[in-house]
Amino acid sequence: MKSLFALALVAVVAAAGPAFAEGKCATGSKSKWQPKAALEAQLQADGYKVRQIKVEGGCYEVYATDKDGKRANMAYNAETLEKLDNAEAGEK
Repeated sequence: MKSLFALALVAVVAAAGPAFAEGKCATGSKSKWQPKAALEAQLQADGYKVRQIKVEGGCYEVYATDKDGKRANMAYNAETLEKLDNAEAGEK
């Protein structure tokens, strides 16, 4: 019974693994990147006030404040605009 439970647990963790994977910065050419304005519009629609968007190694690093006025530092893949787990993802 224990081995069946352990096997089921391993299967669940393996299947969920990619969902928890940390995203990566863009590696393609800049011609494939989304414009900063598209990211800014997306963030504004989510209630953020964008202070600055910087390019850091294939990522857009965003400095903003949320709807409650709290500062937010976030990183997005410049090609897909996928939010990354690590706000410092593009920095080396």
